[in-house]
Amino acid sequence: MSEERYQQRQQRVKDRVDARVAAATDERGIIIVFTGNGKGKTTAAMGLAIRAAGREKKVFITQFLKSGKSGELVSLDKLKEHITFLPGKPVNKFVWNMNDEEKLEAKKEHTIRFREIKEIIEKEQYDLLILDELIGTINNGFVELNEVIEFLKSKPETLEVVMTGRNPDEKLIELSNYVTEMKCIKHPFEEGIPSRIGIEL
Repeated sequence: MSEERYQQRQQRVKDRVDARVAAATDERGIIIVFTGNGKGKTTAAMGLAIRAAGREKKVFITQFLKSGKSGELVSLDKLKEHITFLPGKPVNKFVWNMNDEEKLEAKKEHTIRFREIKEIIEKEQYDLLILDELIGTINNGFVELNEVIEFLKSKPETLEVVMTGRNPDEKLIELSNYVTEMKCIKHPFEEGIPSRIGIEL
């Protein structure tokens, strides 16, 4: 291919991209899902929180099914002018290790917290809401899927919502505008390397 033809082709590509950029004028908040069996779901959500805070957006974050000891919480505390973090009761064991009483207690706490978040979002204006590991919480029956869908359908128009977790229900995928799957190709745990402070924790 000659240089002239190459430049003509690149100009056509540029023209198409420019036209799409010019046509993208819908500024409503969308629904984002970070899913998959690979590392990076929470990391991506927290990175988005930091980006939004850097632009002086108002961010609200909560984590489900987590211990409350991860390093990102230390960083987020330093950005509390723009980021609100609502901690839940720490969960220090996997769901499959919980007895029935612990599961009932987790369901009660997670459901109450989700409803509290809905009330906060109705009363206060936030730009970004991060519901970390909400999908796992739904899959374990600790928050009802229909309640989440109802909230997503009636959320404030400009509110961006991020949910993380594996195996989202098809209804959540259908409702979302942005779905990214992190796929695990290799994992250090397979080599006997545990979770490390500042990297996974």
